[in-house]
Amino acid sequence: MTPGNVRDPNRFPRRRCGMAFNLDVLKIDAAAEAGKLAEFVAKETKEVYRRRGVVVGLSGGIDSAVMAALAVKAVGKDNVVGLILPEKESNPVSGRYARAHAEALGIEHREIDITATVDSVAPYAWRDAYLRELVPDYTPGCRYHISLPPDLLERDAISFYVLRVQREDGTIAAKRLSITEFRTIAAFASIKIRSRMVHLYWEAERRSLVVGGTTNRTEMLLGDFCKYGDGGTDIEPLANHYKNQIYQMAAHLGVTAEIMERVPSPDTFSLPVSDQEFFFRIPFDKLDFLLYAWEHSVGPEEAARVIGLDVRAVERAFKDFASKSRATAHLRELAHRPPEA
Repeated sequence: MTPGNVRDPNRFPRRRCGMAFNLDVLKIDAAAEAGKLAEFVAKETKEVYRRRGVVVGLSGGIDSAVMAALAVKAVGKDNVVGLILPEKESNPVSGRYARAHAEALGIEHREIDITATVDSVAPYAWRDAYLRELVPDYTPGCRYHISLPPDLLERDAISFYVLRVQREDGTIAAKRLSITEFRTIAAFASIKIRSRMVHLYWEAERRSLVVGGTTNRTEMLLGDFCKYGDGGTDIEPLANHYKNQIYQMAAHLGVTAEIMERVPSPDTFSLPVSDQEFFFRIPFDKLDFLLYAWEHSVGPEEAARVIGLDVRAVERAFKDFASKSRATAHLRELAHRPPEA
């Protein structure tokens, strides 16, 4: 059994709420929780993996910022390395915020452009040709993203992805994607994420470091991470804490205001898209309370009363959570193997 294995398919079973459901259920003692997680990182690094330190991929977002700060608390700033891994379609803000955070922590950090790595596996030209099949006037000067229908809490809607292409004149073309078309576009996006993990493990293995993961509980429960990409790490210290709680720890750890205030985004597509638009479909000020209620078997009526939503909206959210959790179960599992004879 691997210590700290958060990929166990039974790691996050549905459970009964042991306390009255209210808007305080996500409040934590941020200092105490950060201390516990730093102890976890230190123990895993030194005793389980027997490595000297931690390497973290710095995205300029809240989760990697907290992971890096916890690593510094755990093993000291001289034993933490931050890698900033943009490619040609990354938002420049991401690198700027990541560098500022690394400098504030006092850790070694380097920026490596992974464009050539991505292009060697899944050429951008191939991607452009595929997008042109879907939107005939697509050109390499266009920008694009994919997203789900918005406003899950407001109305029923089938969960299908839409490709949006911003033409060079600023106009938008939209096309509903088949499952095959979605998977093809997602496969290219995933190459970017998996290329980053290749660089992180190259750094980790030659320098006796563990790869620190940045997936929080909200993402883990619903499957908002890439298998063998940002999901392929040695340790996942944030996996038991909802996004709301990551922000609480970030405030305690002194993460900069620009990162705290940044809208969460996958930063995978050339046209910006938020995590809410790309995957969650629910505003972040409601998401974690709804997810906690669903995970802890709080009834829709009670959840609606406490959160201040219509019962039907809560039922839609719960249905979406169940669907995403089922569809992404394989992400939380180790590779399947046949039973022993």
